[in-house]
Amino acid sequence: MDPRFPTGKFAFDPNPTAETRRESVAIIGSFPAELKASLATARIDQPYREGGWTGRQVVHHVADSHMNAFVRFRLALTEDNPTIKPYKEAEWAKLADSTTEDPAVSVQILDGLHRRWHRMLQSLADADFARTANHPEHGPVTLDWFLQLYAWHGRHHIGHLKLTGS
Repeated sequence: MDPRFPTGKFAFDPNPTAETRRESVAIIGSFPAELKASLATARIDQPYREGGWTGRQVVHHVADSHMNAFVRFRLALTEDNPTIKPYKEAEWAKLADSTTEDPAVSVQILDGLHRRWHRMLQSLADADFARTANHPEHGPVTLDWFLQLYAWHGRHHIGHLKLTGS
């Protein structure tokens, strides 16, 4: 197993069914509880692999990433093919709040964020998931792509936290 990808690499399904879409929405909704459970055995100042982030940095990264994702969804739902801004996640993970702050702070952020995000996702019609945003690194992507990516992303980093406890 490659510790960089404990749940495997992201693979987009370009033809999701309504059921697979519902599963991804449910994953977004249940993520905070799964994160809290994984933190119970994580060693937050232990890197998940040599040269990797600590558990603390992983939790703060997920909050940073999912805040950006929530905004990306909202932009794509309210604008025609907006260009979204990437960010230097590795540099963000080096900032003092990511390296020293209690992960519980980001868990609180994720609780509220995922509650709103999940509610928003549940309200969408199937056609809404075809809306697009222009990602400077990936080109035009649909909300289906973002949905699958962030459902995978949360579980991907829970896998990293589990590696810190082993």
